[in-house]
Amino acid sequence: EPSLYTVKAIVILDNDGERLFAKYYDDTYPTVKEQHSFEKNIFSKTHRSDSEIALLEGLTVVYKSSIDLYCYVIGSAHQNELMLTAVLNCLFDSLSQMLRGSLSWGGPHIMGGILCRGGRKNVEKRALLDNMEGLFLAVDEIVDGGVILESDPQQVVHRVAVRGEDVPLTEQTVSQV
Repeated sequence: EPSLYTVKAIVILDNDGERLFAKYYDDTYPTVKEQHSFEKNIFSKTHRSDSEIALLEGLTVVYKSSIDLYCYVIGSAHQNELMLTAVLNCLFDSLSQMLRGSLSWGGPHIMGGILCRGGRKNVEKRALLDNMEGLFLAVDEIVDGGVILESDPQQVVHRVAVRGEDVPLTEQTVSQV
């Protein structure tokens, strides 16, 4: 049966399998303990794999890894994996654009203390942690309540930048004024 509720969860783990970000859109895993158990399971099944899709616990999991991050988008078993991959790519590309200091094009080299691999956009854990508010805004622009709203990373980055500028003067830091 077709449904707009496509995404069950978006999860970002570090290279030790620890949660950096997780947003669950339904009650498949209602408690934090169940969520952590599920996250450990998907990390153990995917962190050494070169594929981009897995079926685990009756769910479709699409994922992508970067330097020290693993990004997962989770949907039901009957969900179209191309739709889930579009969400994953939008999130990953949006983060790469927002965190420009931690991505690079070209051969392997060190840039700003970050190892950059040839031809790939890489998002680093430290840069992500320094810009968590951008991550929260980007995820909210891409998916709302499990419904996919946007799949164009340029639109997401633009909307996040506009929302970031709407901070009231009384809540701005000295550098923002």
